[in-house]
Amino acid sequence: MTSIAIDGGQSALRLRVVPSGRVGQGPGYVHGPDSLKYLLAAVRAAAAAAEVAGPVDVAALGLTGFPPMREVAQRLAAQVAELLDADEVRLTQDVVTAHAGALADGYGVVVAAGTGLVCLAVDRDGSWHKVDGHGYLFGDAGSAFAIGRAGLVAVQRARDGRGPATKLAETTLEPVTLYRSATLVDDVARFAPEVLRCAAEGDPVAASLVVQAGQDIAETIGAAVATLAGQSAVPVACVGGLFAGAGEQLLGPVRAALPPRAELVPPAGTSLDGAERLATSPLGPYADLIVTHRP
Repeated sequence: MTSIAIDGGQSALRLRVVPSGRVGQGPGYVHGPDSLKYLLAAVRAAAAAAEVAGPVDVAALGLTGFPPMREVAQRLAAQVAELLDADEVRLTQDVVTAHAGALADGYGVVVAAGTGLVCLAVDRDGSWHKVDGHGYLFGDAGSAFAIGRAGLVAVQRARDGRGPATKLAETTLEPVTLYRSATLVDDVARFAPEVLRCAAEGDPVAASLVVQAGQDIAETIGAAVATLAGQSAVPVACVGGLFAGAGEQLLGPVRAALPPRAELVPPAGTSLDGAERLATSPLGPYADLIVTHRP
């Protein structure tokens, strides 16, 4: 039996073949009216790189840009099934695969932070609550995009003389040139490592931005924890490229601002591991969060 696990993020789409372990990669999520067309092309590219030769028993996908309208999601699942020659497709949001990968028993809170940020709380009775994940314009507080944007604002303020001097302004990047970029969101997020580097080197402006991001993430976690029944400690796992790159530099401010019930735990696995879990195991508490298609 062959299964396919897919983690479709904003920066890249990753595919794993189970049980062989072969992997492939395609482009990340593209904002705009043709986003689903680009997504299918990314799946095709990743499948080719992993030498997927069908038929496939089950393909499970966790996607950034998961279609909010169920009929669109069902149509996408059908297209994926045809593309991969799959007997069954399980389609869901990337935060669901992140949760399934990070928390082995399916209970608790997961924050997935990369270019964007989203948080999912799953209770012991299977009920769930999503917090943030509202996109770069209206949400994603504490994300790499949010940190990068705050850093670029600080650059402009320092250069204008409207804000304090900062090492961030030493960049050769001209922020206003990004308006013309077709990959604006990703470009802005790529400035987050520069903010983290300057903060680690003692720049007070950059350090304040990292602390603010940590507090924003802790606020999101607190809102998610508050939706879970009882008063006992809630395991909270922080996953994604932002945490992988920043480590304790960001987790420290997050931890300092957490509510008492929130207990940070190391993630058991990645979003791609979670997609594999959903492709090879009963759906359990995630059943209501998944669109299933069987040709």
